[in-house]
Amino acid sequence: MVKRLRSVAVLVTSIALAAVATAAPATAAKAKLTGSITVSAAASLTEAFTKMGTDFQKINKGTTVTFNYAASSTLAQQIQGGAPADVFASADGANMQKLVAAGQVTTDPIDFASNVLTIVVKPGNPKNVKSLGDLANLGVISLCAPAVPCGRYAAQAFSQLGVTIPADKTTLGADVKATLAAVATGDADAGVVYATDAKAAGKAVQAVKIPASQNVLAVYPIAPIAATQNASLGNGWIKYVTSAAGQKTLKSFGFLPPPPVD
Repeated sequence: MVKRLRSVAVLVTSIALAAVATAAPATAAKAKLTGSITVSAAASLTEAFTKMGTDFQKINKGTTVTFNYAASSTLAQQIQGGAPADVFASADGANMQKLVAAGQVTTDPIDFASNVLTIVVKPGNPKNVKSLGDLANLGVISLCAPAVPCGRYAAQAFSQLGVTIPADKTTLGADVKATLAAVATGDADAGVVYATDAKAAGKAVQAVKIPASQNVLAVYPIAPIAATQNASLGNGWIKYVTSAAGQKTLKSFGFLPPPPVD
């Protein structure tokens, strides 16, 4: 009988130790996020990321997420020049790959959203713009600068249709927000921006949809910067962006999900 009791005691102890060993990694995985990070994000993410930042900080009290919004090409250049950044969210893969090639991003970037282009005109569409081809016949067209992702996407869309916009009829924005502002303020008759920016502008402009067959898909990757001083918080932010909650917020601002992984 004593031998049996000892066997039971050993078994119970073994189970308890196994439970502790199993629980240890789970406890470590739930370590509280602390400190602050700077997220360099494409200008088109301004509204969505600002809302997500507020939500993230409510969930993770005591953390601070600061955003640096600009054209992805500008942000990549800033980071390459040593500007402080913990996470980079780009509106294209090309600018992300610049940092990968430079060794400033050493993990595989994750595609977390996509976007499409749209034409924006003055409210009421006084020039009766119906397609990208119509833009060639207008006065001033606002486009993103050629080095900016939205500028390259627009150039690709025009090229696919064989449409040429004379250089002397264009005004170039430093990022998509500046490009849209030129139309909203009346400095341009029309412009080409992301659908999400047209939505964010509300009644300041009117959107004219570009058919899917003539459109260009912009894919947004995100990754931590290798030199980050707070990798845990940076990875926590990326995890939130790619989570169901983050994806729901992005969708509410008009973003599309990322393309399926092959």
